[in-house]
Amino acid sequence: MAKIHFIGGEKGGVGKSLLGRVLAQYLIDHQLPFIGFDTDRSHGALMRFYAGHASPVVVDRYEALDAIMEAAVEQPDRRILVDLAAQTHDPLVRWMDDSGVLNLADESGVSIHYWHVMDTGKDSVDLLRKLLDRFGTSLKYVLVRNQVRGTDFAALEQSGEQARALGLGAKIVSVKKLHDSAIQKIDINSSSFWHATHTDSPIALGLMDRQRVKMWLRDVYRDLDDVGV
Repeated sequence: MAKIHFIGGEKGGVGKSLLGRVLAQYLIDHQLPFIGFDTDRSHGALMRFYAGHASPVVVDRYEALDAIMEAAVEQPDRRILVDLAAQTHDPLVRWMDDSGVLNLADESGVSIHYWHVMDTGKDSVDLLRKLLDRFGTSLKYVLVRNQVRGTDFAALEQSGEQARALGLGAKIVSVKKLHDSAIQKIDINSSSFWHATHTDSPIALGLMDRQRVKMWLRDVYRDLDDVGV
């Protein structure tokens, strides 16, 4: 079955782009072919770090978004990875509604997965509620608890929205904070995680930063294995 993975969360700064990079690296490391689409016009992470696998897409143009579904239908052996910039929920929903995307996905055997990236704030919970209200059982959800800015997700757990999502079959992925010096060096060099962790790369990290990134990826990959990317 073809799979489309939308990486969203609507709120800026919650770590959508970081997750997009991790998913791209996971697919590469597991030799799973994919096509990436980047909706961020100014800071597109997939275009910057995995340019050989991604192309830009403008969310307020139906013709551009159509390429996502067309790629999934025409190349079912490839995962489709879509990094959604902040404030793209409404134009994405309009395109899906006006174009009958969910019906076409059912007819074509395409499963649509929505990775809702969250921080510990109430805004992320409210956006999750909005997402579940709008799509219900139509999407396959992954709640991404990004611990970059904190580890206390009590607001999510007490809201009832996490339990509601789990009742709809959602999976949960936790992303620990990566050591600041390591991620800064990776970003400065516009490096993929692969290049940052291999000693034969010209921008390879030092021994300990390289080890920390490897351990961090190992932990995230374990959750991704359970999700079934």
